[in-house]
Amino acid sequence: MTGYIVGALVPIVFTLLLRSSKKVKKRGVPVDVGGEPGYTIRNSRFPSPVETSWEGISTLAELFEQACKQHADKPLLGTRKMILREVEVTEDGRSFEKVHLGDYEWLTYGKTFETVCDFASGLVQLGHKREERVAIFADTREEWFIALQSCFRLNVTVVTIYASLGEEALCHSLNETEVTTVICGNKELKKLVNISGQLDTVTRVICMDDEFASSATSRWTISSFADVKSVGRASPLDADLPLSADVAVIMYTSGSTGLPKGVMMTHGNVLATVSAVMTIVPGLGSKDVYLAYLPLAHILELAAENLIPAVGGIIGYGTPLTLTDTSNKIKRGTKGDATVLSPTVMAAVPAILDRVRDGVRKKVDAKGGLAKKLFDLAYSRRLSAINGSWFGAWGLEKFLWDFLVFKKVRAVLGGRIRFLLSGGAPLSADTQRFINICLGLVCLLQFELIII
Repeated sequence: MTGYIVGALVPIVFTLLLRSSKKVKKRGVPVDVGGEPGYTIRNSRFPSPVETSWEGISTLAELFEQACKQHADKPLLGTRKMILREVEVTEDGRSFEKVHLGDYEWLTYGKTFETVCDFASGLVQLGHKREERVAIFADTREEWFIALQSCFRLNVTVVTIYASLGEEALCHSLNETEVTTVICGNKELKKLVNISGQLDTVTRVICMDDEFASSATSRWTISSFADVKSVGRASPLDADLPLSADVAVIMYTSGSTGLPKGVMMTHGNVLATVSAVMTIVPGLGSKDVYLAYLPLAHILELAAENLIPAVGGIIGYGTPLTLTDTSNKIKRGTKGDATVLSPTVMAAVPAILDRVRDGVRKKVDAKGGLAKKLFDLAYSRRLSAINGSWFGAWGLEKFLWDFLVFKKVRAVLGGRIRFLLSGGAPLSADTQRFINICLGLVCLLQFELIII
């Protein structure tokens, strides 16, 4: 009996001695950050953080200018033409705005850069100084991006503010950052007018829409976006480019947990984020088409829209309410943004993806019968394949299910999506699997950002 015990203990003791003789690899190294002692993880795969993916580029202004020179004649920014806007009244008396939108109208890289230069010059001509801050307070659109790049070209810090903010949060954000110039849409201008007496430093407002109430208040100089471009075109000025350590944006939160909080990010911070996304999205390049509809006041969308020009891609603008053919604001029988644009790359938040999943499920359940049985069978077979319990659902069978069932689902987002980046909140496993299977995505990446 004793011999059995000794025989069992020998290999255990030998293993422990062998391990103790080996050099132990430390998973962390001590760091002096003040206060309590701390450790940081050291990963040999990534000896240092990514700073830039482009040689000689250290700021977002340089990255954009380089892209525009490399792809001058190629389309960059697209906005759909408004054909018809009308109000529909339901049987219970509620009214909803419906729009009929046409094809995308495009600005080339070269024309976009020219517009950025004109607007930057016009901003200076209006009296805005480098050390003063500009706030962009509007929904995501072509003019938002142009205004952003114009400020970068002047080394002017941009305060990004959600268009959905209430009056108290808006007032807090503008006063805390001592903004002197606000760039907004006509809808947002009305909010500003309501709190005009509470804004301490705002002296000028630029409205992205041509039609606005110019006599709304006598406290500010109010100009249209087009007028600022015209002034700048008539009196062009040289760029005043930033350094990597200069603050590019002060990005405010949505205010869902109290007053919004501003985060200061340098050009180096945001460029590193853009570069990091570049390393994780496979094959991102000049053939990619990006559908922009999330708030540019969020780092996910801002990073994406700075990355796409850098690789020679195309940005088409949309909105959450006009995204698909069945979106709330789309006139029945007309096409949503995704159908017209046929994007290859998109960013999303879990709420949008949950809505897509629920919408598909409701349509399938409503059809019932053979259609529902076929969808459920196809989905279960593909899910088994992903989980590794049924390999037959790959290859020929996968092609069959894609053709018979999932092709129609993919058409909801234009039929060409190959990569989808999700961020802003945790994405449920069920929704991720559903999107992977139904949209045929090789990868749906959960994106979380920590600025250091």
